[in-house]
Amino acid sequence: MYIDASLFMGMHAAVPGTRQACASFFAEHLRDRVWMTYEEVGRCDDVVWALPRDTQDAYYPFMDVLHSTMPVKRVPYTEDAWKTAADLPGRGVLSLRERLLMATVIASDSRLVTVNPRLLNLADQGLPVAAPENSDGRHGAFPEPLAGLYRTSLALEIDHARI
Repeated sequence: MYIDASLFMGMHAAVPGTRQACASFFAEHLRDRVWMTYEEVGRCDDVVWALPRDTQDAYYPFMDVLHSTMPVKRVPYTEDAWKTAADLPGRGVLSLRERLLMATVIASDSRLVTVNPRLLNLADQGLPVAAPENSDGRHGAFPEPLAGLYRTSLALEIDHARI
């Protein structure tokens, strides 16, 4: 399964429901292999590097340990993804980055987990995209010491619309 910057940075969203759903996703899938395009990884960095240094210092230990613990496979766009992007619905609604991400997911015969509302709207068109599951009211939690690092990293709180 693929993840995007909205899901990853959603762990630090100002909206508590989004933050909890995203953090729960990562806690529950901590040992599962997930894929993320280089562009989505870079989008996360772009958001964090624009913040004050003390906020970055509070955030990066969590991110570092999470990326070392969770098997996140970083991948480039492929020629198949570029070809698939031309046929995707959503022209004029999705950014080129979002279209290429969705094309990468489709070309890989995978699915995307996201909290990006523009991408989630594609599920109505039968495309492989879904929100993180969190409907039963139970929330996954990170194991220690990752849980402590996550609590400290919450010094970073972002307006999720920026992602």
